[in-house]
Amino acid sequence: MELLQTDPKGVAVTEAAAKRIARIVAKEPGKSALRVSVEGGGCSGFSYKFDLVSNRNDDDIAIERDGATILIDDLSLVYMGGSVIDFVDDLMGQSFQIKNPNAVASCGCGTSFSI
Repeated sequence: MELLQTDPKGVAVTEAAAKRIARIVAKEPGKSALRVSVEGGGCSGFSYKFDLVSNRNDDDIAIERDGATILIDDLSLVYMGGSVIDFVDDLMGQSFQIKNPNAVASCGCGTSFSI
């Protein structure tokens, strides 16, 4: 699996995730990027949030790959350093997954974790 790391915190995006994000954004008029953020809450303490957005904030780090732009704010990067954003299409279904080396526990839904 080839990864492209373009931000100083080392968050990587797989080719599969980038291509899927580019397809999704192309179908949404006025949207230009996928924002990935970390919020308090969820089964394990923190949860990932995915939003289609049309603009960047001043504190965003932009990761660009294969026609896709992923935005992550500074605060979320604290929790996501070294993570890999992937898109998985298997027998269990299709989903974005974040493999986060900082997470010490996660829940079955795959969107909640603890540090």
